[in-house]
Amino acid sequence: MAHIIAIAGKGGVGKTTLGGMLIQSMCEMGKHPILAVDADANSNLNEVLGVEVEMTLGDVREEIARDENRVASEKKIPAGMAKADYAEIMFQRCLIEDDDFDLLVMGRTQGKGCYCYVNGLLQSQLQKLVPNYKYMVVDNEAGMEHISRGILPKVDTIILVSDCSRRGVQAAGRIAELVDECNMTPKTMGLIVNRAPNGELNEGTRDEIEKQGLMLLGVVPHDDLVYQYDCDGRPTVTIPADSPVKQALKSIIQKLEL
Repeated sequence: MAHIIAIAGKGGVGKTTLGGMLIQSMCEMGKHPILAVDADANSNLNEVLGVEVEMTLGDVREEIARDENRVASEKKIPAGMAKADYAEIMFQRCLIEDDDFDLLVMGRTQGKGCYCYVNGLLQSQLQKLVPNYKYMVVDNEAGMEHISRGILPKVDTIILVSDCSRRGVQAAGRIAELVDECNMTPKTMGLIVNRAPNGELNEGTRDEIEKQGLMLLGVVPHDDLVYQYDCDGRPTVTIPADSPVKQALKSIIQKLEL
């Protein structure tokens, strides 16, 4: 079974950018193959990693759910084919393959109605994929919906991401509480503070981290180059290896002993 790493944090703290660069840093350190899962409906992990997405798991889930209400002549699932078999074929088409990692994008669910059955199909397909990888890195929404609902397997490491603000750290603290409430029992859970000026935390931020009872995994400095790459539409993972952001992430990976 793969070592599953879940990344979570409130919107706007650079969680997806950090997650993509974490994946790339792990690959550069020989920690692969990795299955990257974009489970945040509002994130763009593929853009950070520099890969194109044609179909999401949410698209497949919608298609299967809608097929229930279509007349026979309009159904997408071939006559005589089980929904589970159709789902497996389509889910495989959603898998984007790269040299050291593969990517699955969950996507947003737009339709109405119950998705319990297709969520079950999604869960079973992911469980089939996980044994093929050494690591699975999941970019989550703050609520960690896909894990808390049991769609994803167990989680070994939870990385909470915040900026230097007290609100960001408080949001990370609330996610940590949710982890406990859901009995996720990760082996490791800690906080990365992102975009720190000069890579340093002020006393107020440190006090809030201590107040929330969070373990500080590391501090990632602000880097104008990351912002520039994003503005230019260039994959953030392609920033130079001597970037202070990449150096900080490598130190964190070593600390986590992945």
